[in-house]
Amino acid sequence: MKFISWNIDSLNAALTSTSKRALLTRQVLKTIAAEHADMIAIQETKLPATGMNKKQECALAEFFPDYDYAWVSSHEPARKGYAGTMALYKKGMDVKADYPEIGAPTTMDAEGRMITLELPDFYFNLVYTPNAGDGLKRLSDRQVWDEKYAEYLAGLDLTKPVISCGDYNVAHEEIDLAHPENNHQSAGFTDEEREGFTNLLSKGFTDTFRYVHGDVRGVYSWWAQRIRTSKINNSGWRIDYFLVSDRIKDRVIRSEMLDSGARQDHAPILLEIQ
Repeated sequence: MKFISWNIDSLNAALTSTSKRALLTRQVLKTIAAEHADMIAIQETKLPATGMNKKQECALAEFFPDYDYAWVSSHEPARKGYAGTMALYKKGMDVKADYPEIGAPTTMDAEGRMITLELPDFYFNLVYTPNAGDGLKRLSDRQVWDEKYAEYLAGLDLTKPVISCGDYNVAHEEIDLAHPENNHQSAGFTDEEREGFTNLLSKGFTDTFRYVHGDVRGVYSWWAQRIRTSKINNSGWRIDYFLVSDRIKDRVIRSEMLDSGARQDHAPILLEIQ
């Protein structure tokens, strides 16, 4: 089976805008569609609580005509048009969708950050992990999220193997970003966030990219938009992951990034597994 995960940074803009960035985004959607993945996880959809309108639905169907989908958006008391996730899966698949709340602090459980699809032989979980924020103002809440999420995923793993993916908003090790020396107090590379990810893996999960590629350097999934030369200079971070239960890691065939061309921000990531 083949899986793809991508933080799209606004599904609405991707499908309906005529901006230069939207055109680049649609090129990435074409790249994803050409892979014919069994399941596709999208983060940061930024859709309203009512979901897509007809125009958006039709535009999405042009890229993915052979897929059904499940979605969840930010809703009160969280702010509107924030976060949000979507899972696309090939028509005919035996899928049961759940939109779990994990007891996260503040409005995190209402921000549309997670979908879990139950299939006969495994769980497929997609997540958009909260960012610690400017000035690390949300770091303490993020630490609670990390603990709750790790407990939740471990609970799933007691029943069936888990394939999990998304924007985890953390570079786990120094080799996961271009300039670790300058970022130890930056959101996504604090000791607290890195420890949270270590705790998650310790509960029985494997970072499939590192499992396949070892300690390879210079391969990233995100380049800051605010720094115009970040992608040209490959000054990036690896913050998007496919994780699998340890007991199925030997079934992993591929785990890699897809080419996102000139578009900065996130690149899609791909997992192929028997």
